[in-house]
Amino acid sequence: MVARAAILTLLVSLGAAAVLAQDQTAPGSTVPLAPRGQDAYPTYPDPGRPRVIVPENVERPGEQVVAGLSSDSIAITASFDGSEILIYGAVKRETPIPDGPPLQVIMTIEAPSQSLTVWKKERKLGIWINTKRVEVGAAPGFYVVATTGPLDQILRPEWDQRYRISLPLALRAMGGNNQVADVVPYTAALIRLREANRLYRLDQGSVKLVDQTLFRADVRLPANLIEGDYKTRIFLLRDGRVIDVYRAPIEVRKVGLERWLYRMAFDQPLLYGLMSLAVAVAAGWGASGIFRKLRRA
Repeated sequence: MVARAAILTLLVSLGAAAVLAQDQTAPGSTVPLAPRGQDAYPTYPDPGRPRVIVPENVERPGEQVVAGLSSDSIAITASFDGSEILIYGAVKRETPIPDGPPLQVIMTIEAPSQSLTVWKKERKLGIWINTKRVEVGAAPGFYVVATTGPLDQILRPEWDQRYRISLPLALRAMGGNNQVADVVPYTAALIRLREANRLYRLDQGSVKLVDQTLFRADVRLPANLIEGDYKTRIFLLRDGRVIDVYRAPIEVRKVGLERWLYRMAFDQPLLYGLMSLAVAVAAGWGASGIFRKLRRA
């Protein structure tokens, strides 16, 4: 009797467990068992592996950019007087050239952005002083736009706003401590000054496009470049719309004596200042000695 009661109790327990497992699933569904010899829990991704980058456009465009640069690095030396980069490429397509407006190409090269303050000078009591200011959150040190045609005719404003291609939109953000209500004259003055120094440039018609397939452009870089990782973008457009974008980096670094002095000025400013003072004293003493000899002669 005791053994029969124990067996009955075991069967009741197994039945209750089965009912509990069935209640935890959706009606009409079954709970698959893990194969023998395998883990009963699902496998999760390794947290140490890099995440998969989701592309901007899931659907691949019908026309894509295949491009290259003549050089992806620029060395700034003591005798550096500028450089020239050849950007070339082709349009990859698996279908015939579509009908409608012709293909257009826009290229941009952008230096790292920095924050700065634009001041307005006014003459008061015969002295020019800084009065009002506008703080620009991020402005590239160098920015050039090269196109196959007039920028305002080949690029729609809404697509310009999206990719920030034109020169005014290259200024990313404005600071919160501005002393004026209208910042447009200040940003226009900044662009005008940097255009005069060849730091901002709009080269319309400098991109050569052959048969809506092959393109190239020679972009001149000035001598007063700053160090940093520059960004190159190539846009394909039809009817004012951007259909594909290609990006490539350009590394600009000081080398040799220029690099050594540049690092010393930031890493060891006291030693750099003493060395500059010693060079100035030596140059002044040498110049005075030369003038004394010229007078005696």
